[in-house]
Amino acid sequence: MKKRTKIIATLGPASTSTSKIERMLHAGADVFRINLSHASIDDAKDIISLVRSQEKRIGRPVAIMLDLQGQKVRIKSFGKKPHVILKSGDKYVLDPSLNDNGNQRAVGVTFKDLYKNVQPGDELLLSDALIKLKVEQIKSKKIHTTVQRGGKLKPYQGVNKKGGGLSLSGITQKDKSDLKKSLSLEYDYVAVSFVKSEKDINDIRKIVQHKDIKIIAKIERNEAIKNIDKITKAADGLLVARGDVGVEIGIEQLPATQKFLIRKAISFDKIVIVATQMMESMIGNRVPTRAEVFDVANAVTSGVDAIMFSAETAIGKYPSDVISEASRICIESEGAYIRPLSVDRVVPKTLPVDQVIALSAVYSAKLTKVVAIAALTETGSTALWMSRVQSNIPIYAMTQNNKTSRRICLYKGVQSIKLDKLEENHAQANMQVISLMRKIGTVKKGDLVIITKGDLLGTSGGTNAMKVVEVGNMIEVNEYTYYQPIFLARKF
Repeated sequence: MKKRTKIIATLGPASTSTSKIERMLHAGADVFRINLSHASIDDAKDIISLVRSQEKRIGRPVAIMLDLQGQKVRIKSFGKKPHVILKSGDKYVLDPSLNDNGNQRAVGVTFKDLYKNVQPGDELLLSDALIKLKVEQIKSKKIHTTVQRGGKLKPYQGVNKKGGGLSLSGITQKDKSDLKKSLSLEYDYVAVSFVKSEKDINDIRKIVQHKDIKIIAKIERNEAIKNIDKITKAADGLLVARGDVGVEIGIEQLPATQKFLIRKAISFDKIVIVATQMMESMIGNRVPTRAEVFDVANAVTSGVDAIMFSAETAIGKYPSDVISEASRICIESEGAYIRPLSVDRVVPKTLPVDQVIALSAVYSAKLTKVVAIAALTETGSTALWMSRVQSNIPIYAMTQNNKTSRRICLYKGVQSIKLDKLEENHAQANMQVISLMRKIGTVKKGDLVIITKGDLLGTSGGTNAMKVVEVGNMIEVNEYTYYQPIFLARKF
């Protein structure tokens, strides 16, 4: 296994074809994202079908993430005009009564009660903070502002309030409708946009609870950071969406906030993803900027599970090149930065047996000459716990469960291997694991490998054993003679 950090590629007009999906998979993509802000459920159904056909073709698991639109405040349009130009000092009005007939003086907004959430002196940031407005007064539900930083304002651009405070629920009726319609589709993760509290996560969980779909909380609002412990506990992972959250808290605070959120996710044994403008210049160029290279490398060395690309692969000219360049950066960064063995988490006084085995395996591997860990798992939890420990030991998660094999594709440092059948005899299962690892070129004769599994193979929550084996020096054990009793002759 070469690359430990996983890559999420957003599928869009530039990449939604059989050949392009296949090229991105070969380039190093692990997970595909479908953004429901720009796609319908019918679109998602077709895209998922394409991905699953390529999954079968290449013979390895691939995860799919649906990204809900969420409740984002946006301006409306300017009729037939493609944009308006605002200059510093201009007076401009945000008017909820306007529909799609905005002009040089005013524009409509999607959030009718926006006026209730602002007051004179507040700063409103439009188009990812490229345009800044200062609120002067609120009159008849209209927000009168002065342009402090002008620019080209295009239709349907986002509106943020510096410091946060827009009272919008994270879950819209569209989100709920999309989710209910999607439950028949084969996807693995759902990303919840504009989360404000754990309630947003719990509302989603109620809808998908019978489908075994994992929930990723997108951190885009300042309120989410204030409620981060409860959100992290409720969700299965965090996505650091640096665009909107950077606008709300200020871009100067982004680096520290990103590291804080990464550590928080790891401390709760949760997945963490970094996204937004990772390699944006590659929308139109084959080569990333040096700053983008450093940005990706910084995320990798901070311990993220995955980096995510949006426009770069959805509408860019070179989607597979983006993945290829990112893979190279990940591999080089991982190789150059050797992590000390550590667990960035709060360990309670006692842990479940399966979690103890998972942590022990990684520590044992680091303190010996073990070259790889093979985790036989039903739910993927053992592999997830292993991946939370900062180490360079490759982990191979082997399972018969299709859903589990796909979800594992998002875990840092873990390669998912789908088993068609697992031997019931423990000794034979060990030999099966080693044989498979030798076949894919992971280990060779003389290598030490740690295998973790449970007494009842294929049962969730039952991992209770860790075994160190030497490749090429394994004893075959017959289960019928392993515990053969010894009878002593007696005279009567």
